[in-house]
Amino acid sequence: MIAKILLIEDDKRMSELICRELTNNNYTVTPAYDGLEALHLAKTEKFDLILTDIMLPGMDGLKLCKELKGINDSLPIIMLTALGTTNDKVGGFDAGADDYMVKPFEMRELLARIHAQLKHSGLLKKSEKLVMADLELNLLTKIVKRGNTEIKLSPKEFNLLSYMMQHPYRVLSKQEIAEKVWDMHFDSGTNFIDVYISYLRGKVDKNFMPKLIHTRSGMGFIFSDKDI
Repeated sequence: MIAKILLIEDDKRMSELICRELTNNNYTVTPAYDGLEALHLAKTEKFDLILTDIMLPGMDGLKLCKELKGINDSLPIIMLTALGTTNDKVGGFDAGADDYMVKPFEMRELLARIHAQLKHSGLLKKSEKLVMADLELNLLTKIVKRGNTEIKLSPKEFNLLSYMMQHPYRVLSKQEIAEKVWDMHFDSGTNFIDVYISYLRGKVDKNFMPKLIHTRSGMGFIFSDKDI
């Protein structure tokens, strides 16, 4: 299982930047742009951690935090805000926030704080590894093994494999892979996804059984330990 994060940030440029960095670090991110939208998402979907601004349309982050903690008190919430006085921070913690970061912040620090909150909540230990048949991918150490053989992957190959392992037994279209792994719109005139799938097959499937990467002609690819 991969940690699922709800990001509540009304500045779309900032939201896109954070989403991209979190996705590149193997988190699944759902963006929301106002407090009421975020509250609805939190009530209808399961999240492992929430990142929220304070100054939000619809419902401010302090009230939202109180509402969210009322739904699930153990859900980690990190506030990301430009409000940096001691009174602001005390207000955030009084509302139920588990951590508080003042903008601008270093992305490395945010990732470290997310890691700490997930570790504290007990989720991280459960989500460190992805496994299919005898293939094992460790999200923290970035080590990939098939049986006793360690497989060296490039960063993009690793991200592609981890995305496929997170979404097994269903067709992944080239458009979905382009958007989720490369963060870009898929151009049907290019074959770069086919190239990377070929690279990945050569490393994780070529000398092993069962084959795990399958092609569904005209539709995309399926990651499965069963024959497709």
